[in-house]
Amino acid sequence: MLSKITSFLTILILFACQQESYETQPQLDVNYEKFVLENGLNVIFHIDKSDPVVAVSITAHVGSAREKEGRTGFAHLFEHLLFLESENLGKGGLDQMSARIGGSGANGSTNRDRTNYYQTVPKNALEKMIWAEADKLGWFINTVTDPVLAKEKQVVKNEKRQRVDNQPYGHVYYVANKNLYPSSHPYNWQVIGSLEDLQNATLNDVKEFYNKWYTPNNVTLVISGDFDTNQAKAWVKKYFDEIPAGAAIDPITPMPAQLDSTVKVYHEDNFANLPDLTMIWPTVEVYHPDSYPLAYLAQYLSQGKSAPLYQVLVEDKNLTSDVRMYDYNAELAGEMYLNVRAFDQVDLDSILNAIKTGLARFESDGISDQDLLRIKAQQEAEFYRGISSVVAKSFNLAQYNIFANDPGFITKDLEQVLQVSKADIMRVYEKYIKGKPFVAASFVPKGQLSLALENSKQAEVVEETITQGAEEEFDASIVAEYEKTPSSFDRSQEPPYGADPSVSPPQVWEVQLTNGLSIYGIENNEVPIVDFNLVIAGGQTLESTDKLGVSNLVAGMMTKGTQYKTPQQLEQAIEQIGATIDIYAEKENIRISGTALAKNFSQTIALVEEILVSPRWDEKELALFKNEVSSWIQQDAASPGRVAQNTFDSLLYGAEHILSNNLLGTIESIDKLTMSDLKSYYQKVSPSITRMHIVGAINQTAVMKATESLTNTWASKQVTLPNLPGQKRPEDAQLYFYDFPNAKQSHLRIGYPAISSVDSDYYPATVMNYILGGAGFASRLTQELREAKGYTYRVWSYFAGGIDNGPFVIGSSVRTNVTLESVQLIKQILNEYGATYSNNDLETTQSSLIKGNARAFETARAKLLMLENISTYNWPVNYITDQEAVIRNMTIEQIQGLANNYLNSDQMIWLVVGDAKTQLPRLSALGFGEPILIN
Repeated sequence: MLSKITSFLTILILFACQQESYETQPQLDVNYEKFVLENGLNVIFHIDKSDPVVAVSITAHVGSAREKEGRTGFAHLFEHLLFLESENLGKGGLDQMSARIGGSGANGSTNRDRTNYYQTVPKNALEKMIWAEADKLGWFINTVTDPVLAKEKQVVKNEKRQRVDNQPYGHVYYVANKNLYPSSHPYNWQVIGSLEDLQNATLNDVKEFYNKWYTPNNVTLVISGDFDTNQAKAWVKKYFDEIPAGAAIDPITPMPAQLDSTVKVYHEDNFANLPDLTMIWPTVEVYHPDSYPLAYLAQYLSQGKSAPLYQVLVEDKNLTSDVRMYDYNAELAGEMYLNVRAFDQVDLDSILNAIKTGLARFESDGISDQDLLRIKAQQEAEFYRGISSVVAKSFNLAQYNIFANDPGFITKDLEQVLQVSKADIMRVYEKYIKGKPFVAASFVPKGQLSLALENSKQAEVVEETITQGAEEEFDASIVAEYEKTPSSFDRSQEPPYGADPSVSPPQVWEVQLTNGLSIYGIENNEVPIVDFNLVIAGGQTLESTDKLGVSNLVAGMMTKGTQYKTPQQLEQAIEQIGATIDIYAEKENIRISGTALAKNFSQTIALVEEILVSPRWDEKELALFKNEVSSWIQQDAASPGRVAQNTFDSLLYGAEHILSNNLLGTIESIDKLTMSDLKSYYQKVSPSITRMHIVGAINQTAVMKATESLTNTWASKQVTLPNLPGQKRPEDAQLYFYDFPNAKQSHLRIGYPAISSVDSDYYPATVMNYILGGAGFASRLTQELREAKGYTYRVWSYFAGGIDNGPFVIGSSVRTNVTLESVQLIKQILNEYGATYSNNDLETTQSSLIKGNARAFETARAKLLMLENISTYNWPVNYITDQEAVIRNMTIEQIQGLANNYLNSDQMIWLVVGDAKTQLPRLSALGFGEPILIN
């Protein structure tokens, strides 16, 4: 039963600042209601009726810090297991239900201190979600078997390989924490754990962990969105009330790290191309009063042209292109990270000396009032962006409830953020950083040990060896036999839907300025933020092969000052009003993307106008940016994932096609480009080929007033977009291999040039692909490669679309020693897809895609995408309705026809990026002839 209503509060966020000159936003209502069941389950409701959706999240107060010695990674492994099956949902039941109801897909995350599970669904599926989450909490443990555990261990080990072992600098945090915390400290190990510990996990471990930590009195349930609170309370009571409470769990008090002296370690990284230095100082736990000025300190020291560390390392000494610094605060302790990835062959001792110089400059000069206000504006804007969706609000409410013991702590949190003073910042610098011992981790390329800090000792990093057939065999399809957990009612019946929500596209307005600029807008007043972008057609397609990378340089240089502002002044002007303005090149566009506080939208657009119309073209900035891009290119070459994408592009388009090239260019092409080349390309940046999209708390009248000046200052130019040669699919399949010695995974890219977004088959083909690889965990590729075999952590497929013939792509990274088996299975799935596509598949697709439209416009990002689709492809405002008609009218025969036409494995490019020594000889068995070794 409900024990009591413990609080109901409408939080009025009144941002109080010490500086009277800092103008804050109007009041923002973030309502919540909290109650506690008799079994201890904390329940929080938040009402947001802006969209017909609800987010349901469950957060258990357990993470890697509660693991036992020898079982590292277990909290995260358990997170995976909890998705798979429960007594009444059945095997794979959660994923199947998520697809049917049009949900966002069940997902979760684990950190040191908590594990959460979440999903956003149409409002009429709320009872189904409450039923499912209760089943996971109270009716789960009997369904876990040894084969299920064996399979999921392989999935999690693949995730570790993908995120850590097969990435340059992937072991940095492992090395840092091993040397920052003693072995007895629960932050000594990583959330992902070790491969050995994961493999040693047993079924008894699973049961012990579940019984201790996954009890109602250690869990917070948050429901956020458009729902009836009285009805939801009744459902929560019905489905959760009889789950028994567990033993009381003793809280853990903060355990900050203690360093007696500086520790220097090094690691020769198999994947790294550049030397990298990471320094870590012990700080404080989350919500500690000092955590707020520490965040300011990190931002001021490292970010932007006025940052002391940036000035010394980037501008004065030209040692790197970027400096990153941030304070990470968890429940028990905190860490200040400073990371510098140096240029090629730079000795890391010179980096350390430059850091000392930068810190000395800060000690001498301090922080100005203007910089303090600038950071406050950014913090305020970042807060609003952090609560822009119902699921984000649910995360925040759970976080505050668990770690501050008060969902309403959001008010105090923001007050603390915005009350930071200059004295606070200097105080925490002197308390935690100045002269204090730290851990320094030098990661250097193989054979370049001389670049590591002097007097460093070798870090202990366990590298996996590639052994064919090393993994245990299992059959995850075996159905568990058990006596069902009793209940006071029949839980085997999935609850019915509620009334269908009314879904209608947001109102769109459209105008065209006299200079040709088209503007599309949606007014949305959920939060006082405006998101916008300008999409300028051309991008890489306007380059020539002797000027590769020029579009990227132009985009980057547009934010490096204007004729009226130095780079530092422009950066400060943007940050001072809490805005962001980013400009980057794409294959077919240059994109200006930004956010603004609604009160500062006109000022933000004025800065965009200045950037567009009056670029600075600073030679010093160009030299710095060329160094930065060259560093990116080198880092691309060290990343198996980036190598796979760049190589696949070259195979898709062919050597003569401009889109076959890396968008960044090459080190040689970047070196040859001049300011004259950039100015020549800039002449093609015209309002006549630009579309602007605006979503947020601003109406059309205000937008027109803010953009009025653009009509006169940004003159239209005649720009002819190239008619690129069409690419055809291969007549025969071709298998390629790119050697990445000692890779722990093989990256796969499979596909061919397919169809454009304006082709009549494009959306039907997208519908056809849903069950193949577009349905997340419910897709066949995921079910076969991950859930049945444990070969991968993630696999996907999609039709890219676009103005020209975008490719059809299948992508994944698989365990190295099952590379052949993985591509054989993908080939089999493709070949059998049309013939095995069932009525149930069609029903799931139709239900998921149609019901999922309730979520189609929930976030600003989704609304921007809608506007971009309308402007790019000349689709009607109600194109979602037209697409629903395609879905409803789809037949199995149409699916089969589309599959036969677009999924022919014998007419695809097959690319493997992995360890040639162990995997290349095996791949001839795929049946596409001998693989072609590219490098």
